Amino acid sequence: MAEEKLEEIRSIRLHKISELKKLGINPYPSKVKGLHEPVSIVRTHLDDKRAVTGRLMGWREHGNVIFADLKDETGKIQLFFQKKNLQDNFKMLKLFDVGDFIWSMGKVFKTTAGEITIDVLDFQVLSKSIRPLPSTWFGLKDDEERYRKRYLDLLLNDDLKALFRKKAIFWQSMRDFLISKGFLEVETPVLETTAGGADANPFITHHNALDIDLYLRISMGELWQKRLMVAGFLKTFEIGRQFRNEGISREHLQDYSQMEFYWAYANYDDSMKLVEDMYKYVAEKTFGTLKFVINKAEIDLGGTWKKIDYCAAIQEHAGIDIRSASKGEIEAKLNELKQDFNKNDSKGRLIDSLWKSVRRKIMGPAFLVGHPVDVSPLAKRQEERPDFVERYQVILGGSEMGNGYSELNDPIDQAERFKDQEKMREAGDLEAQMNDKDFVEALEYGMPPVSGFGVSERLFSFLVDKPIRETVLFPLLRPESENIKRQRVKKARKSKT
Repeated sequence: MAEEKLEEIRSIRLHKISELKKLGINPYPSKVKGLHEPVSIVRTHLDDKRAVTGRLMGWREHGNVIFADLKDETGKIQLFFQKKNLQDNFKMLKLFDVGDFIWSMGKVFKTTAGEITIDVLDFQVLSKSIRPLPSTWFGLKDDEERYRKRYLDLLLNDDLKALFRKKAIFWQSMRDFLISKGFLEVETPVLETTAGGADANPFITHHNALDIDLYLRISMGELWQKRLMVAGFLKTFEIGRQFRNEGISREHLQDYSQMEFYWAYANYDDSMKLVEDMYKYVAEKTFGTLKFVINKAEIDLGGTWKKIDYCAAIQEHAGIDIRSASKGEIEAKLNELKQDFNKNDSKGRLIDSLWKSVRRKIMGPAFLVGHPVDVSPLAKRQEERPDFVERYQVILGGSEMGNGYSELNDPIDQAERFKDQEKMREAGDLEAQMNDKDFVEALEYGMPPVSGFGVSERLFSFLVDKPIRETVLFPLLRPESENIKRQRVKKARKSKT
């Protein structure tokens, strides 16, 4: 029934387009008739003649007068059409619908009810809508539909629009902070012959001209930015998109934005101080506060952040000392905690799974330090404890919100760790790192002491306390036809059982 009604509405509106054309009016002109200003500006100019452009969001006919609501990105204003002012053009208004884009010009006044209104003297259709907006017909029924028709979700939800304005401020404030500290913004390759810089499963594509398979990057140019350190750059950063062929969850996406910086002649202690200052700056600029509610916990970014030891945290919350535990003992503990793992996982991967089972209990803000070398193939070893590395992670709301190192610049050690990772890949671990021999060669020319750090847009989603897909303009979805097919199969299976 809904589909039948929709087709009826479309048919009526298509007829109106035809009628406009008969009148010699282009329903999709390329040029606006006259000058215009944002609604927010026009609303401040009472008693002046002003013009606006925007979408019709309401339509109320009362004989020889019509009231309409026009909305643009900056706000909403009422339009007042009178037959006595518009004469024969008033008849054309019967061809307009909610959803159309128009230009309107007239005198701005305030009604007795206090509504800022334009007494329209001239108008122009700019784009004729064919489908009715959800608010006037079927509504956006569920999350799947909201994500699939995000343009309508944004049109009808001003709070959602405001969220994405804040997200733009979030990234810009981070950029401004780093530039103010002397960092240079750079761009590194998205397509790589060797995917590196993270433990992740990459997407694979093919380059026709070179006839080679390539990977979409899984880090924000980590190994490229380190090459820039070899080249003599002191401070670099990049903000861009990266891709990981992994599962979808409240916290994870396959295609997302990340920032990474690299700082020559600094170590992870220097980096931690900078990151703490950066998070406070970004939070204040974006939200005007340092206090947040994340996963039902009140979190204050103000003050000095404490440091938590990796092994001590696992021992406290899981009751196992990973420094002395065997691989079998770690597997037994994971089974006890009902934490998923793969039988082919290395000890380092098992330890990481164990950490993930306990991190939900730590709200932060805090720096997690003291990582074993088994879970950190790119970090420099601690001189006094060579089985551990100079690495830290920002912990907020029971999850990691940033990852930093004193970067490994010993080419011999790096080559050995890459070989260990290569063995893990050969054993079936698709997230183990690839052996990047070109990067090792670059290290052999000499890289100074460097500290690196990366943070993704997951931080923003946590600060607004929303699932990450809610904070992405256009989340990835299956094609609608494929989704309908899957639903039918699921229903058929249920009916059989």
